[in-house]
Amino acid sequence: MARLKPVLIFLMQSVVVGLAAAFVVVLVQPQLLPAIDGGRSIGDRPPASYADAVDISAPAVASVYTRRVVADEDAADGSGRFRVNTGVGSAVVIDADGYLVTNYHVVVDADEIRLQLSDGRFTNPVLVGVDPETDLALLKVDLGTLQPIPLGRSDQLRMGDIVLAIGNPYGLTKTVTQGIVSATGRGALGLVTFENFIQTDAAINAGNSGGALVNANGQLVGINTMVLAQDVGTEGIGFAIPVDLVRGVVDAIKKDGRVIRGWIGMQTEELSRAELTELGLDPNIGIVLSSVFENGPAALAGLRGGDVILAIDDEPILSRQHALLIAARLNPGEQVEIEGWRDGQRFRATLTVTERR
Repeated sequence: MARLKPVLIFLMQSVVVGLAAAFVVVLVQPQLLPAIDGGRSIGDRPPASYADAVDISAPAVASVYTRRVVADEDAADGSGRFRVNTGVGSAVVIDADGYLVTNYHVVVDADEIRLQLSDGRFTNPVLVGVDPETDLALLKVDLGTLQPIPLGRSDQLRMGDIVLAIGNPYGLTKTVTQGIVSATGRGALGLVTFENFIQTDAAINAGNSGGALVNANGQLVGINTMVLAQDVGTEGIGFAIPVDLVRGVVDAIKKDGRVIRGWIGMQTEELSRAELTELGLDPNIGIVLSSVFENGPAALAGLRGGDVILAIDDEPILSRQHALLIAARLNPGEQVEIEGWRDGQRFRATLTVTERR
């Protein structure tokens, strides 16, 4: 026992010295101590700067300048004079072959489109094709190999994710603003036919349209499109087209010069949770047919006004916009199964998709 005393004293001295040393290190460098939040260790902290993300993505963002010749309806002498309207916007290099994506409303009816790339070069692009129903347009330039923006995935975005808007607001090229994802899947806004917007509070102004919304890694997650309003007191509500939708539109325009979508020939309305529950249905699933187009796919399949549509090809229908998006991605000539509810009973019908016009 006498022999153990020196050993125990040595161990206790070592522990005390170790704790004292650790205390001094943490006192001098407190960042080494993991932060505790609600019992969870916060190991990863946001970067102090997003300069790396900007360096990756900004070289692929171009400025767009347009000119439109329009009738001057305000001419005092009624002489039918014309004037030139100018506009500004943005575009994003989508691949190395010289394709750029922008908003349809940026280039619609433009008599001249001029691009300024991030390296300062100017050029007049070719308008390859447009898709008014998603507010997208595809441009092409012949300037050799360009640096495209890396593409992310908008389906992985979460509310609260950091995003950066890069564009040409009011002609101020290479402007970057920062915010968060306020919401995803925004629809029923009446802005375009196919709405599945990313909502963000990153500042978006005139000229940002067609520019890039990127994540903290510099990957494209959306094309900035519009703000809710410019009224005094309304701010921080901007919308971007998700990159997953952009991919499909760009590929379709490259292939066919336009977007070919399916059409099933029916008009629908939302049903409330209470109305669906009263019918004995899942309160989250189902829309009602308000009418069907004569000789359209739905009419030829025997569907009629008042039918509740529960699923298309076994995919449950959550909203009118959801049904519209499902129909649009179908191919003309394809047969699909409709599951519905009529007069207290479920039914199934098969219809043949035609092309949306």
